Amino acid sequence: MVFSLIIPVYNRPDEVDELLESLLLSEYKEPFEIVLVEDGSTLPCDDIVQKYQGKLNISYYFKENSGPGDSRNFGMRKALGDYFIIFDSDCIIPPDYLSEVDKALREDYVDCFGGPDKALASFSNIQKAINFAMTSFLTTGGIRGGSEKIGKFQPRSFNMGLSRKGFEASKGFGNIHPGEDPDLSIRLWNLGFETRLFSRAYVYHKRRIDWDKFSIQVNKFGKARPILNSWYPQYNKLTFFFPTCFILGLVLAVIILLFFNIDILLQLYFVYFVIIFIVSTIQNKSLKIGFLSVIAVWKQFYGYGIGFLESFIKIIILKKKPQEAFPGLFFKI
Repeated sequence: MVFSLIIPVYNRPDEVDELLESLLLSEYKEPFEIVLVEDGSTLPCDDIVQKYQGKLNISYYFKENSGPGDSRNFGMRKALGDYFIIFDSDCIIPPDYLSEVDKALREDYVDCFGGPDKALASFSNIQKAINFAMTSFLTTGGIRGGSEKIGKFQPRSFNMGLSRKGFEASKGFGNIHPGEDPDLSIRLWNLGFETRLFSRAYVYHKRRIDWDKFSIQVNKFGKARPILNSWYPQYNKLTFFFPTCFILGLVLAVIILLFFNIDILLQLYFVYFVIIFIVSTIQNKSLKIGFLSVIAVWKQFYGYGIGFLESFIKIIILKKKPQEAFPGLFFKI
């Protein structure tokens, strides 16, 4: 089995440098190739790639901007391997990653897998707080953190494997973004392929975003979900409504307090965020990160919940076409 590592990049040469540096430390003994696809960047990373030529087997391509999904497809079409491993450019890869993937595939082969993400000690406090919000079992990020308990696992493309057979059958990623990951997973299921979590194949996902960018990102996640629900209603789940219910419940709690002087619901919200603070503080060994995690979880629920509600009204109730309701979620290919 030959691995081809597919890495789309857009204006992130510094990230690519860190990612390639981490791959130099790989303990995997078999040959593997790296296919790096520059997605119309104005800050290309050709100088960075040149730095690693002769140290790593790298193929470097520049194409017009068409989004991460199409760039991954481009890379997989160019790749020579029979199993593709897809990373985001802001990931740092542990030395044993490829060995863990190889071991898992040999023990129980699957055509598509996903792995969790963790934070390095060198990450900023905000990055660690966002990582907590995106991975904790206390939030909607539990699956990303390594849980296999909720239905079928839907790999995320920051850390994802796909066989050549699966790619050719599914035609790869669609043009929605975000949302291209679960869309591909569901199409693979419908084609008879299986997906699975490889819990030991984790990456360090740096997420170089500030609070505003994080809010925009999770808002887009929320908008994408009702679109996917409209395409694949058989895979709709009540848990997808949770962030919206969380926000509407908070509004209801305030109304009940103002009009009836009953604060029990607000107390429950307060207890929840105290638990977030305590668990994150213990996990990260930092009171500051514990406090920042409260902010991150609030932004996650608010951004996703409001985005989901807006999209649910437009797509599910008003029956608008997704491309017309949210043109910013679709790349032209």
